[in-house]
Amino acid sequence: MPANQPAPIRLAQIGVGYWGRNLLRNFAAIDQADVVGACDTQEEARNAAAANHAGIYTTSDIQDVLNDDSVDAVVIATETPQHFLMAEAALRAGKHVFVEKPLAQTVAQAERLVALAEEKNLRLMVGHLLLYHPAFRHVEDLIQRGELGDIQYLYSTRVNLGIVRQRENAFESLAPHDLSVALAYINSQPVAIAAQGSAYLQKSIEDVVFATVFFENGALAHIHTSWLDPHKIRKTTVVGTKQMAVINDMEPSEKVRLYDKGAEVSNPDGYTGFAESVSVRSGSIVIPKIGNEEPLRRECEEFVASIVESRPPRTDGRSGLTVVRLLEAAKHSLEAGGTRIDV
Repeated sequence: MPANQPAPIRLAQIGVGYWGRNLLRNFAAIDQADVVGACDTQEEARNAAAANHAGIYTTSDIQDVLNDDSVDAVVIATETPQHFLMAEAALRAGKHVFVEKPLAQTVAQAERLVALAEEKNLRLMVGHLLLYHPAFRHVEDLIQRGELGDIQYLYSTRVNLGIVRQRENAFESLAPHDLSVALAYINSQPVAIAAQGSAYLQKSIEDVVFATVFFENGALAHIHTSWLDPHKIRKTTVVGTKQMAVINDMEPSEKVRLYDKGAEVSNPDGYTGFAESVSVRSGSIVIPKIGNEEPLRRECEEFVASIVESRPPRTDGRSGLTVVRLLEAAKHSLEAGGTRIDV
């Protein structure tokens, strides 16, 4: 190692099964990271990690990771109900923490993690993957440059048949992706949410949820989530005053389409009829060329870079806390039959 190059960040990961193995693969490929340990309660997952990543140790006991003073950072890729306890324990042990979305199940838990990370000057990052996706980043760049104008509303659909969770509903499981995008795209604070859904497969665990987030500037974000649907759809539509954008993550290559479309009210106070007051613009459709970098690699690189550079990661604990606020308010709204709940 060159004298002026810092030592790699030593990582251990808790949860290396269905999704965790993808995180493990990406962290192991980063030059500035050294994955040294993998923890999982399932022997099959531990064996697969050991076979695919030579030289790492495996364990079924999280304390083996927390007690390892050589470990700088911990990656948590377990089921949502375990996120808070594991992240809190890792922060208390002096480790930087990457935790899969959502950050926690309650606002109180998320606030505790944010406060603990700041108190100990540790990096806390949440896996809001779409904010590292090239297609979503491309549209975000357009919004920040003003090319879409003011964002009036957006809506997203995230549905499929399976995976059915037993300890979180479809909104808690799927919506953090779309909530993080809405918060990044709409330059305003969320003020309320209203959610309606139904539980068909399991009592009190909604399989389908329709939710609307209200923003301070009047913008709206509508989100449809379900794991009980005949289609697999991952689609977001963004409506701006200048242009509109559609992101379809199921498309193999042409994931973004930009529509030069809009409507303007030319005389809102004194018009004599609809035709005289509203002009509709329908221009060309552009399909931009976007790179194919793996979003998960970008996300993992950001966590490591934030530690090396001693700075907050892009999707830090505070951004994760805002998403949890919306998730908790949505839960209260579901319980109240769709009542609008302030956040």
